[in-house]
Amino acid sequence: MKFDAEKFRENLSARLRRQYGKDISQANSHDLFDAVSASVQELIMPAWMATRHEYEKKPTKQLYYLSAEFLMGRALSNNLINLGIKEEVQKVLKDMNINFNLIEDEEPDAGLGNGGLGRLAACFLDSLATLDYPGHGYGIRYQYGMFEQRIENGYQVEYPDNWLKHRDPWEIKRSDLAVTVKFGGEIKYGKTPDGQDRFYVENAEEVTATPYDMPIVGFDTNTVNTLRLWQASSPNGFDLQLFNDMRYNEAVVRQNSAENVSRVLYPNDSGPTGKSLRLKQQYFFSSASLQDLVHHFVADYGTDFTKFPDLHVIQLNDTHPVVAIPELMRIFLDEYGLGWNSAWEIVQKTFAYTNHTILAEALEKWDIAIFQSLLPRIYQIVEEINRRLMIELRAKYPNDYKKQNHMSIIHDGKVYMAWLAIHACFSVNGVAELHTELLKNQELKDWYDLYPKKFNNKTNGITQRRWLLNANPELADFITKRIGHGWEKDLTKLKGLEKYVDDDASLEELIAIKRRNKEALVDYLKHKQNEFLDPDSIFDVQVKRLHEYKRQLLNVLHIMYLYNRIIEDPSYNAPNRTFIFGAKSASGYRRAKSIIKLINTVAERVNNDRRIGGKLRVVFIENYRVSVAEKIFPAADVSEQISTAGKEASGTSNMKFMVNGALTMGTLDGANIEIFEEAGKENGFVFGLTTPEILKMEEEHSYNPQQYLERNPRLEKVVEQLVDGTYDPTRQVFKEIHDSLVYGVEGQRPDVYYVLADFDKYCKAQEELAKAYTDKKGWARKALINIANAGKFSSDRTIEDYVRDIWHLKKVVVDNGEVK
Repeated sequence: MKFDAEKFRENLSARLRRQYGKDISQANSHDLFDAVSASVQELIMPAWMATRHEYEKKPTKQLYYLSAEFLMGRALSNNLINLGIKEEVQKVLKDMNINFNLIEDEEPDAGLGNGGLGRLAACFLDSLATLDYPGHGYGIRYQYGMFEQRIENGYQVEYPDNWLKHRDPWEIKRSDLAVTVKFGGEIKYGKTPDGQDRFYVENAEEVTATPYDMPIVGFDTNTVNTLRLWQASSPNGFDLQLFNDMRYNEAVVRQNSAENVSRVLYPNDSGPTGKSLRLKQQYFFSSASLQDLVHHFVADYGTDFTKFPDLHVIQLNDTHPVVAIPELMRIFLDEYGLGWNSAWEIVQKTFAYTNHTILAEALEKWDIAIFQSLLPRIYQIVEEINRRLMIELRAKYPNDYKKQNHMSIIHDGKVYMAWLAIHACFSVNGVAELHTELLKNQELKDWYDLYPKKFNNKTNGITQRRWLLNANPELADFITKRIGHGWEKDLTKLKGLEKYVDDDASLEELIAIKRRNKEALVDYLKHKQNEFLDPDSIFDVQVKRLHEYKRQLLNVLHIMYLYNRIIEDPSYNAPNRTFIFGAKSASGYRRAKSIIKLINTVAERVNNDRRIGGKLRVVFIENYRVSVAEKIFPAADVSEQISTAGKEASGTSNMKFMVNGALTMGTLDGANIEIFEEAGKENGFVFGLTTPEILKMEEEHSYNPQQYLERNPRLEKVVEQLVDGTYDPTRQVFKEIHDSLVYGVEGQRPDVYYVLADFDKYCKAQEELAKAYTDKKGWARKALINIANAGKFSSDRTIEDYVRDIWHLKKVVVDNGEVK
């Protein structure tokens, strides 16, 4: 992009005058952020319009990625880097006496996601645009995100994430493209003038879905794709008569009900009301997105829908948008009069499904009562899909009634969304080699036997533009000095760094970069949380969603063990360590929230005990999010990837740590296996039970956690400290955690995630790690080998795999951004 510094300066000043009635000297940091972002958005606009024009001019298949989450992070720096003008903009602002870092910190993280699912979606959109593929996102414009996490008395407390308090300068409201989504009502049956059967719904609740578009800027290209997010409102939500009758609350009931749909990501669904809202959200954005696609198709090509799969491929990011399958059937059947067989053939050619979990409880299923009352016509269509599936299953397995029942989309009073996706979609993919094999041979074996050609693997990836070029500019410069540019769009070029792994000067420089990144994180935490960290200590980091299978509990039990050891054995001489956690728990996940309390309680004890002499420190980073992650990954020495083998689908934080030179402490789970294959096990720390070992124990029911407690007095002491008053004088706060490990609770067997079984091996691996860290150059060598072998884990590679095997897109090269 050609950048005109003087024009940018004039535009910035003009925006401040128009928007705020201020000049530069009067503007505060937020005014400046908004004006700079709006000025950058204006630079993006020609290429964005040109991209849309190119897609319209040369009709080609486009990808539509339906996802409940898009964890985008801040847009300003990322867009400037992808446009190739960050340094020029920084220079203009510096000349205007504006601190770029201050205004960058004014940008809130867009509250559109929570964990790896949403961040993967964001990386995919970046890669699609960078690789010149026509691919767009569809989701919900959550008003309050998931929540802002604050730690109060050690507990997670949820507050509204008011990320839209100010306007978002990156979005454009498209009121002209609003659609109506209907809930509830009664199904009516009639005939058209030409005698065809028709179903329609009366007395439904109508919700208006209004789209907001965000540009997705490709790196070093003119392609700018679109993320379209839907906001819910009521078309007739304010009742003036009730208001004039002074019944103020009743006057806005319909409006509040509608707006709740796009208010919060993942509302608490522990009760039927929350479950209903979650399903409502999923249908809302799925229906709105499909209506949008079909309306545009009809406007351009009429109602010959046989061409629809030639121009659209819809990827369902986990089960959240699977309700889109019967919704597209409804649109074809009820609105355009297609016959069932014709509609079903089109649907099967259009949808593909990504499975993100091995946990059976995470495969969404809905109570029939909730599903049918909220979506009566959709439920009717699912019933018919299932009726036809059962005919197929009875023919295939005529005497296996157990299998027929298990594979039925509707059984045991529930609608199984994963089954619906696998049956309807032409592709079903896992997200790491181990994950996909487990799906095929364990969790989804019946389906793999039925549809073996549908199943395939697409190992996840991350975008190096955000997670290296933007987050770790010093390391990016280090890389470019040695292998040149090009790695920004082809991460496999990092392999060229291998010739420097024995170069002392390179290793010394790498050590210095890591040290400065650690100092930057130390400074950030000092100002944000009043935490004082030692940058010479090992920064051992576990940042991800808080879930029992991810085993933050194993990590904190090891810290308790280390603390005991330091107190009991003055001769114990290990390098100083700082253990860093960052995680949000789902608001209704009680035990996960207890683990957060435990981490913070242990931190308070350890950090205030002078006897340990700085050997140990524990930090829980409040409100973990993308902008904080960008500070953590470059500073980390150790990447904690310690999930129970066979439970993590893939993981992507492991890839972000790897490319930033952290060494993996991990089980053979998810994409860890592929990371160890690429970098070599000797350049990380592998421990724990393997998936086959765990499966064997589960088949034989042979796991007894008591054995591990009896043979390891130090482990027994740590577990007992959960309830003996050491960390909680009431002995009740951590009792559920203790009992879940030792006895089992709520009908579960004890220690479901094998924390006690892996504890000893984890401690031994941690001792190996501590010893390895004392050899600074040896550690730096391992770090550089990890960086050099991170090429496989670019989302660019993942996208190319999807394009080759599933989507079959063609690159569309956009001109220089001038609309002709």
